[in-house]
Formats: sequence, structure tokens, C-alpha cells
Amino acid sequence: MDSTLIQQEVIDEMAKIVGVGQQVSEITESAMRGQIDFKTSLKKRVALLSGAPTSIFDEVRSQIELSKGAKDLCSYLKSKGCILAVVSGGFLPLANYVKSELNLDYAFANQLASDIQSSTLTGETLGEVVTAEKKALILQELAVKHDIPLRNVVAVGDGANDLLMMDVAGLSIAFNAKPKVQEKAIGCINRPSLLNVTFFLGVKNSELV
Repeated sequence: MDSTLIQQEVIDEMAKIVGVGQQVSEITESAMRGQIDFKTSLKKRVALLSGAPTSIFDEVRSQIELSKGAKDLCSYLKSKGCILAVVSGGFLPLANYVKSELNLDYAFANQLASDIQSSTLTGETLGEVVTAEKKALILQELAVKHDIPLRNVVAVGDGANDLLMMDVAGLSIAFNAKPKVQEKAIGCINRPSLLNVTFFLGVKNSELV
């Protein structure tokens, strides 16, 4: 989701709101480059959000900008009967928003724990964290559920946490990705529009008019 379907890294936006932007951004960058594992980085970043009001999701939602071409790409793929999912290391309230905006079939992301009485975040996650391993597992489970051979599955990502998911898919596409991801992906897009994904699917421009 982050920096792929949308232009932001949502945890960085949340951090800016509560005044810990620099600390969180540095951890995010290290995780995206694969310098520290995602689970550790998420724990550190979420801890810095402790005490933030739960209304922060509404504020960040209003700032979300879909990536160029995201709506057109998803609309086209849906018209061809594709099953679409966002599998994110971000947070479920925002992943569900993106799911709704793009008419996706599934949204998977992390859940943040909150204190009901004070309506604030506790600085912890709830349930299983969407790690690189979990992303790959979700992709495989969806393929089985919909009887889709893995060779017909496409995974698009930009950070190190996407690599295992991309390895499982028949076609992996790096979208304005970190160097490590570009090295391992089958295809690379270094242009602003997600609609360029269709190039790797053999779609003629006339089909998109």
C-alpha cells in the first residue's frame, strides 16, 4: 500500500502529527532498505505513537493521495475478472479505506491496540504482524482460495518487506522501489504511474482507452 498504491508512508504521516516524525522516518527507511527486519522496525515505530489519539486515523485518511494510475489500473484489472488485494505492513483502518477507494477484494494490514477509556493508542499491535513471511503466506492462501496458479499471480511492491511475497508470485514488479527490490524483481517501473503495470501483462494501449 504505502508508496505503491498511495504516495505516503502512513506511519510516517502519523508520526509527524504526534511530533516524532524524524525518529520514525529513519526507522522506516532502514526497514525499507532491508537493514533491519520489519517486525523489529514496526515495534519500535509503533511504540513512538503511544498516547496518540485514535482520531489520528481520520486525519491521516484525509491526507492520503492515491498513486497516479492506481484507479485506472484497478478498474481495468477488475473488468478483466482479476482478484485484487492490498497486503500491507501499514494499518488496517487505512488499508480498508484504500480497498474501498479502489474497489479491491481484500485488505490485510496490522491493527494497533488502543485504550478505550482515553481513546489513545497504546503503542502496541494486536494479533499477528504482517511481516514479509505473512505477506507471502497471504498471497499463497488467496491463490488457493480462488484456484489461481501462482504463475498467474502478480505482486507489486517497493520495499524489502515485499520481497518474499514477490518471490512467490509468478510475476514480480518493483514500483519506484529500493535498489534491493529492483535487483530481485522480474520487472521494474521507475515512472510515476501504476498503469505501467499493464505493460508487463501484455496490454495494448488501445485496450485502456
